[in-house]
Amino acid sequence: MTQVHIITHDNEHLHRDKLEQYFRLRHEIFVKERGWLDLKRPDAREVDSYDNKNTIYLLAIDQDRIVGGQRLYPTLLPHMISEVFAPMAERGIPSARHIFEWTRYLVVKERRMGRTDCRLLAALQQFCLEEGVTEVTAVVEMWWLPRWQQAGFKVRPLGLPSMIEGQACIAASIQISQDSLDHVRRLAGLRGSCLVRDPRISPILDRIPHVAA
Repeated sequence: MTQVHIITHDNEHLHRDKLEQYFRLRHEIFVKERGWLDLKRPDAREVDSYDNKNTIYLLAIDQDRIVGGQRLYPTLLPHMISEVFAPMAERGIPSARHIFEWTRYLVVKERRMGRTDCRLLAALQQFCLEEGVTEVTAVVEMWWLPRWQQAGFKVRPLGLPSMIEGQACIAASIQISQDSLDHVRRLAGLRGSCLVRDPRISPILDRIPHVAA
């Protein structure tokens, strides 16, 4: 059964092979499949400045194979929307200890018609609820909006759509709620948690650097 593992700076030394799989999958999907050529690297690993000790990864693993993944990053630190996509957030960039940016979401091609996607979305809602995160922000293609609606996510646009890499994209905020978790769990066929907890991981909000927004 596919389970979603939480990887942070506290336990990444135990999961380096899984993170390597994830970085290579990101290159395969975002560069080769979707044509984001600015991310191309000669080592075929898609890694950027937001892959660091402050990053949280939620990786879907089935028999030691990464089949999906996503990452969260504190908005109190310089992050992708604040540094790269600020013009897309005309209504303001949400930034607080309890708000994280959600990026680099992927599911391997052969799992996109199954329930892996919903498991990852359920894992996101559950993890954030348990850690005190109330909101996540993201920049995504417009086709994500009906997908999130189907998953029961409550979405607030942060600005008007813009063209990125030939695709209409939007910056948005997603509310974390028990209702959204319950809805997407039903879609995923989950009766309970699919998150794998590691006691080595300290509370997420406690580890955020105390910096001004």
